[in-house]
Amino acid sequence: MTNQEYQEAVEWLFVQAPNYQIDGKKAYKPGLENITKLCDFFGNPQDKIKTIHIGGTNGKGSTSNMLASVLQESCYKIGIYNSPHLVDFTERIKVNGKNCNQEFVYDFIQKLKKLPADIRPSFFEFTTIMAFEYFAQQNVDFAIIEVGLGGRLDSTNIIKPLVSAITNVALDHQNILGNTVEEIAKEKAGIIKSNINIISGDENETVKSIIRQKAAENNSEWVDATLIDTHVPSDLKGNYQQKNIRVVLALIDELRNLGIIIPQEKVEKGLLNVQKNTGFIGRWFEFSTDPLIICDTAHNQAGLEEVFAQLNSIPKFKHIVLGFVKDKKIDEVLKILPENSTFYFAKPYLNRGLHPSFYEDALKKSKIFYKIFDEVNDAYLSAKQNLKNGEMIFIGGSNFVVGEFLEKNLQK
Repeated sequence: MTNQEYQEAVEWLFVQAPNYQIDGKKAYKPGLENITKLCDFFGNPQDKIKTIHIGGTNGKGSTSNMLASVLQESCYKIGIYNSPHLVDFTERIKVNGKNCNQEFVYDFIQKLKKLPADIRPSFFEFTTIMAFEYFAQQNVDFAIIEVGLGGRLDSTNIIKPLVSAITNVALDHQNILGNTVEEIAKEKAGIIKSNINIISGDENETVKSIIRQKAAENNSEWVDATLIDTHVPSDLKGNYQQKNIRVVLALIDELRNLGIIIPQEKVEKGLLNVQKNTGFIGRWFEFSTDPLIICDTAHNQAGLEEVFAQLNSIPKFKHIVLGFVKDKKIDEVLKILPENSTFYFAKPYLNRGLHPSFYEDALKKSKIFYKIFDEVNDAYLSAKQNLKNGEMIFIGGSNFVVGEFLEKNLQK
């Protein structure tokens, strides 16, 4: 297999299967019927691995990778399934921090081309079965599986995990999951299964009540991670990570209760070496320290509020590169923009990317100093050119903005 053959295979996958990240709601295929057929076709690899299920609006990736790092330090072989990827497709499926083998991806896509006519997976369904198969082949000790969208009808919900967690619930993907936090919480609580304990990391009492009630209906113990009082350090420097760390610590306690040995010193070491152990980037990621350049993939209101609050705590003048997809409520984002900043708005490259010209009227009304660009990297280069000594650059607003920036600049 040549690199060109691999690239062509992945391109074929993107074209053949609807992809929510690219196409939006029209690509969303709720329900477990299709993934059930797909798993049956491949011999149900998800039943051959021990899994941990992570759902929630924000923090799924951070929680998954922190837990993976701790378990790796404890000498376990760990698979992790996250989405979306930032630079390369293989980032979605990792074992002990190493991306999925490209040759495996290529070979698996060839099998996809031979699927029976009654099985037509979405992009996410296909990557999900690919992850299950890879983890089974790699004989991992545990696979940490991140929910793609929602929970109840998400294709990852076919697994029967050792333990599950819901990091938090906030408004996001309302056109699919519901218009209120309560409706979204019910969808996310759909990952709770009979006699499988659920960790809850949300501080909202209404959300707690919904998750607790669903747990009771399933004879599952509900564990409130918000009661954990801790300030354990991590190399993931976002202030919001302390909330995710509480969920990780609660998950570790549950795994210990199941007889899994996780020494305390490995917990501390694992949390301090997440990026090294898992290759996880994109969450308050220091791309550069001189000048200070921070990337963060926060993209919904709750996530952006956390990130912008941390930016406001930094006294440096900021050059902020932002971009959004078409379903984003721009007016709400503009109300919480950081102070002491110049803004550079750009269109993410994908079909769902929203060109700033479509929301420029709102930009004008917000009375901020801004420029608009056709491409993310052009916005970054302009920010870099305007940067003065002692100032910083922030890049975010979307996974795709950060991914596009890193793809252009990470190796330079």
